[in-house]
Amino acid sequence: MSVRRRHTLRALSVATAVVALAAGCSSANSGANKGGGAGASGVLTLGKPDGPQTNNSNPFLATSASATLGYRFMIYEPLAMTNQIRPTDKADPWLATAWDWESNFTKLTFTLDKRAKWADGKPLTAADVAFTFELLKKHPALNGNGIPYDGITVEGEKVVLTFKESQFVNQNKIITTFVVPKHIWEKVKNPETWPNRTPVGSGPYKLKTFTPQTTTLTAASAYWKGETKVKELRYSAYNDNSAATTALANGKLEWSFVFMPNYKQLFIAKDAKNHKLWFPSGLGIHGLWFNTARKPFDNPALRKAMAMVIDRKAIHVQAQATLYPEISNPTGIPLPAGEPFLAPEYKNATTKPDVAGAKKILDEAGFKLSGGVLKDPGGKPVELTFTDPAGWNDYITGLSIIKDNIKQLGIEAKVKTQTAEAWGTDVATGKFDATLHWTNSGATPYDMYQNIMDGAILQPIGKSAQLGNFGRFKSPEATAALKEYANATDDATRTKAMNTLQKIMVEQAPVIPTAAAPIGAEYSTKNWVGWPTEQDPYAAPQHTQPDALEVVLNLKPAK
Repeated sequence: MSVRRRHTLRALSVATAVVALAAGCSSANSGANKGGGAGASGVLTLGKPDGPQTNNSNPFLATSASATLGYRFMIYEPLAMTNQIRPTDKADPWLATAWDWESNFTKLTFTLDKRAKWADGKPLTAADVAFTFELLKKHPALNGNGIPYDGITVEGEKVVLTFKESQFVNQNKIITTFVVPKHIWEKVKNPETWPNRTPVGSGPYKLKTFTPQTTTLTAASAYWKGETKVKELRYSAYNDNSAATTALANGKLEWSFVFMPNYKQLFIAKDAKNHKLWFPSGLGIHGLWFNTARKPFDNPALRKAMAMVIDRKAIHVQAQATLYPEISNPTGIPLPAGEPFLAPEYKNATTKPDVAGAKKILDEAGFKLSGGVLKDPGGKPVELTFTDPAGWNDYITGLSIIKDNIKQLGIEAKVKTQTAEAWGTDVATGKFDATLHWTNSGATPYDMYQNIMDGAILQPIGKSAQLGNFGRFKSPEATAALKEYANATDDATRTKAMNTLQKIMVEQAPVIPTAAAPIGAEYSTKNWVGWPTEQDPYAAPQHTQPDALEVVLNLKPAK
């Protein structure tokens, strides 16, 4: 697997693009470490194994090259900068110096930084901000978070947004919205398909050159927040993990997110002093999704029993090479990021396998083990097929481990691989038994649970589920708890709803959590220092995350 994005399936085409590309042949990288190093020349090299890109810098489109490679975050800026691995921390002021919520999160007022300017020298004003939100309200295809904007007004130098329902769960999504210049975008006839090949933002970088293999950004002559140390960013698109790993190992690539099963040998050992990696998690997960609309997977006792025998430690070590943060709590809430949200009854719960307990649950639910074969209450053998894309080695290895684990219960499984495109279609339309897949993440576990359990986005088998609930999980109790959490007016109500969601996750297991979703990266300190670390977690280390700009602005040439 090259890389998985934490977006809904609308963005899947990004991950499925696999086109031949010779590793490391780009001229952009050829001189990166000569004549005193990239740091000395002000160049930082980045890259990902996503194959050649199409020239598209529309910041609102998840399938654009700017989103895939991550350079949209260097050109366009948010109103406030959140820390993806510390989502409950207060955001840093950015284009806005203040943002104030009122009336149960149905009204938001932004106060803008008067210093902000566009790269073409024009001032960034409240009119630009209001225009941006109007753009998202008018064009759902650009409104990837599905924010239900209502009123959008300018009051002097402030921008006021109003909503018909509480936006408590969408706070971070709203304040991190990209702002685009009205004087350019108001002339665009169809912004939903506009490739925006000469992007103008307020960020410190502008697009210098674009080719399918290499995109180069150069520092703007004047940046409203001050001088930047990194003068040029070179993004290379590699065909696969192997090519990107080789480039990381030999120093041509300094910053990336690549899954490496043997990272100690392939990367760290090549330059033990400078080659680093850090893979923290946010509040999203990877997990085994069940198609709960198919029998016998509609039976929560079967799903829970399977969850009780899966060896997460083996998946962590064997399938994910210890790169992805381990899931240690059956609620699926990643720790330590989600510690404040854990219900009291699950504070000390673990994911340690319990085969005897699982067998007891199955027996009480009417399942019978006969001749080593588990039979459902109707007398049919329990069999299932696991599906995931061929080449996504961490997922395929994980499925193999799960297959062996559930055999202890008398459940026979087989693994089927597909193209990523075919798999994506099958997951969206409900044509599967069980599959490893990721979830959304956000400032609280709400986004993860909503992605898994929300009846408001439930689609029938055969109709594409674009927003989540791929497992067709139908639980009025879960849907009510999600709505209660989103619209609560006090913390006590939110806590009660969150505790309910955790109990449903543990007792009914619509998805079996297998790993925390990483927002990590590999990087080199040979030419640049100042990277986020476990000791200094000021931002997520991955360059496709919204706080990537904060990382770049924090970098300094190594001495």
